[in-house]
Amino acid sequence: MAIAESELILNEDGSIYHLHLKPEHIAQNIITVGDPDRVDQVTQYFDSIEYKIQKREFHTQTGIYNKHRITVISTGIGTDNIDIVLNELDALVNIDFETRQIKKTHTPLNIIRIGTSGAVQSEIPVDSFIVSEFAIGFDSLLHFYDSKHIQDTSFTELLTTHLNWNKDKSTPYTVLYDEKLGQYMMHKNCLSGITITNVGFYGPQGRKLRLATQDPEMNKKITSFNYSGKSITNLEMETAGIYGLSKLLGHKAVSMNAILANRVTGEFSKNPKKTVDELIRYTLDRLILYLNSI
Repeated sequence: MAIAESELILNEDGSIYHLHLKPEHIAQNIITVGDPDRVDQVTQYFDSIEYKIQKREFHTQTGIYNKHRITVISTGIGTDNIDIVLNELDALVNIDFETRQIKKTHTPLNIIRIGTSGAVQSEIPVDSFIVSEFAIGFDSLLHFYDSKHIQDTSFTELLTTHLNWNKDKSTPYTVLYDEKLGQYMMHKNCLSGITITNVGFYGPQGRKLRLATQDPEMNKKITSFNYSGKSITNLEMETAGIYGLSKLLGHKAVSMNAILANRVTGEFSKNPKKTVDELIRYTLDRLILYLNSI
């Protein structure tokens, strides 16, 4: 059955609605970044660039790095944007735009987020890297999909009890990374972590400027939580959405985090651009090792 025009929206040139991309414009290997300007920071290391386009916060470049075709795309901030980017990337490879039908052969994508984050454990150094093994969504994105089968509900239940979770907030959800891809991203330079994806940058992450938060002890509770000997390591705003939708859509995903702040000690990176650049180069090289192994 064909997907209705109101559900799969295409532009006049045949490109997907928000991203303005056609199927031939993207690779099977995708790097996502939040900041549109960070796309150039990644692709400066490519051997060649074959395609570029920018629409709204969605900046895309596809090219070759070390003999492998890779697409870099900016998502903007938040899981609302992740919902757009992940669904439209999947549509580009798994829906026939001519017939508006799902293709019989599924194409999996390798999706690697390179982003910035804040640590919630005092011993995690600023300028270090974290690979998110688990992602906990404090947003509600995954609950709009049939997704219980990919969630770690026991983890979520223990966490919400520990946090004395307010019933007026969205119920958290927990999702695991792709284990094989994630293990290739791990090295002596990285920590393995449990990442919380927040629905905002200020109050939802316990920051106080002029507004009081509903639970002033939230971050202390997050820091003290322990699950099977593992603690929550960092806060950011996209990873859980990427993990959840990737698993539902049959893609492989891992999130790489540059720790620019430590929320416990109050420190912030003296050279955040350098730290992000080092994570970019590290991630590209580890991705090539993974691609050469399959």
